[in-house]
Amino acid sequence: MNRMKYAVLLGLLVCLCCPTARGEDPETTPASEPALPQFIVAGHEREMRLLGDLYELHHSPRVACTLWDAWLPMSTLWPAIGKEQSAAPLRDFYRRSFLRRHIDRQGYVNMAQHRGLAHPGGWPFPTWHQSGGIGFHFTHANDGYAVSLNVPRAGADALAAVGIAEKEIDPARGLVLTTEGPASSLTSPRLRVDTFVSPFVVVEWSGLDPAARPRLQWTTEDLPEFDETRSLEIPLETARPGGPLTFSVVPAYRHPEWKGRLTGLRLHWVNGDGPREIVLRSVHTAVDSRHPITGSLFVRGSCDFFNWTGDLDFLRANIARMRRAISYAVDEFAVEENGCVLVPWVGHGGRTGFVHDPAGKKTILYGRGVGNNYWDLLPFGHKDALATIYLFDAVNALATLEEAVAAHSSWNIPPPAIPAEKLRALAAKMRKTGQQLFWNEANGRFFACIDVDGQPHDYGFTFLNLEAIHYGLASEEQARTILDWITGDRIVEGDTATGKDIYHWRFAPRATTLRNVQWYAYVWHGPDTIPWGGQVQDGGAVLGFSYHDLMARLKTRGPDDAWERLKVILDWFGEVQAEGGYRAYYEKPGRGSLQGGGTPGGLGMDAEFFESVLVPQVMLYGFLGLQPQADHLALDPKLPSSWPELTVTRIHYHDHVFDLRVDDKSVDVTFRRKGTGPLEIQLPAGDARVIKFHSPNERAKKKG
Repeated sequence: MNRMKYAVLLGLLVCLCCPTARGEDPETTPASEPALPQFIVAGHEREMRLLGDLYELHHSPRVACTLWDAWLPMSTLWPAIGKEQSAAPLRDFYRRSFLRRHIDRQGYVNMAQHRGLAHPGGWPFPTWHQSGGIGFHFTHANDGYAVSLNVPRAGADALAAVGIAEKEIDPARGLVLTTEGPASSLTSPRLRVDTFVSPFVVVEWSGLDPAARPRLQWTTEDLPEFDETRSLEIPLETARPGGPLTFSVVPAYRHPEWKGRLTGLRLHWVNGDGPREIVLRSVHTAVDSRHPITGSLFVRGSCDFFNWTGDLDFLRANIARMRRAISYAVDEFAVEENGCVLVPWVGHGGRTGFVHDPAGKKTILYGRGVGNNYWDLLPFGHKDALATIYLFDAVNALATLEEAVAAHSSWNIPPPAIPAEKLRALAAKMRKTGQQLFWNEANGRFFACIDVDGQPHDYGFTFLNLEAIHYGLASEEQARTILDWITGDRIVEGDTATGKDIYHWRFAPRATTLRNVQWYAYVWHGPDTIPWGGQVQDGGAVLGFSYHDLMARLKTRGPDDAWERLKVILDWFGEVQAEGGYRAYYEKPGRGSLQGGGTPGGLGMDAEFFESVLVPQVMLYGFLGLQPQADHLALDPKLPSSWPELTVTRIHYHDHVFDLRVDDKSVDVTFRRKGTGPLEIQLPAGDARVIKFHSPNERAKKKG
């Protein structure tokens, strides 16, 4: 997420967190029963009430941006909410979101964030004008980002026109052109732009068809005349579907003559018979703001969707896209050769975007350190540990799905280009390489990345290390070593936060434990102006990622340890609620500053921090140990010693809706609505619990 102090870089997030309707059905829901799932543990009613209140605050985010695909669908596809006792509203939303997600011809999955001034399929920034690029924008209509960043609007004569009979500015549409003659062109005035900060040229226009054969031409300081040898096709495939205009994205960096300094740009196309109206909204250079994790997150979220819903029509429509996304990631990031994700994109070399000379003078290195993930100001890149963790998880998820496809010929899904056994082998290679390549033996934790110069970067990234445990990339020994550090049992000499101070914010560990004032993207070159803990990526914390902390503890230290940590979170939440909620609580000096809704800060829990819904999921996926599969539910309960039993209500799996209760001897499944197919629940080998199924009528009698 955008963690900037400067208002010019604050994200105008348009993803909306919209809870579904709450209510009660008098025919099926007792008047006293909440319309959300409940987490019930006898003897811990206070904690469960607080957990329910936390869940109610965050329970149904609808976010179409790919960045949240691995976190929000898994949290929203199972709860049978509202009077209908159904997950259908959220399932419908995420179904549309996944099936509409644009994937380009190569296989890159669009970020689908709000429109920005960088690569239209990537993150909205770094923008061209933050980077020393060039742009011509003929309207700001429906473009809040351009307005907030004070991007200048170009006039009708900004580009020299040939083969144009008329041109005028339409404030709502942009530059309206009427063509004449066999061909037309628009040429920029003389420029001086570095190709390194301009790997792409983006044209947003309408009115052309493939017969126009549009092309981009350019001149440089060394070659000052336009020439067909310095020319590229302008694709008319949109990079952001859904509107009347086409974002044409030209990957200019791939051309051998796209080098040095640009001095001119030209758009050229062939006209058909008679005049034609062309509308040009903008043309600008663009930083490569794509993230190497989008394909992994899209595949993980799509697998979660199918496993929870059993929607075969969805799978048939989406499986080729999922396979293409993984194939693209494996090839583009040279995973088979390196055993990890190696990001080759311009600006993604993992190096800082500014340096200081011996006298302390700062030099900004424009174009370096472009963000790769949620932590968009940190220059993850080159050999990227977090991208490797996410791809490792996605490859395993797809392998499991491919095994189910192979076992169900009746699904009528063609076999994959990469079979499940090859995916498993690739995941094993990534795990082995990741454990060795990214492990900082001296500090006992994982590096963020190893940059293009071979330099590893480690600022005590707790989120990365906890996700490495949760997703299974870390070895058991590494997991124990990591948790010894994060819990404060082990001190890493030189860290800014050690021991108990790692949990200074109580609801989560600090995102980092070592002060970072030198390793950032070039767009954020004033980290020393913000105090330690004043930014989420520098000693701050994010509530949602406590989920990975809880899951890592559960896996490594057991349920009692995870429960003790959850109780601390719930005690904190109770205090916050007693004082009026997040904003009221953190208004008081000395408690920290909240990020969100356009305000910078060090703590993330509301506004665009949609992932806060993750925290209560530990009850389902952690303590209950429930994992949806294509044709069954895997159940592996891990109850703390003080819990006699655990019940989670309103679970919607495929077309079944039921409550699930476990203790040390039995599993009780009580249907609220019995689906059309069988419901199979599998316990681990050696688990002696007896599984009992109860009809809806039995449930009603028990209630009575």
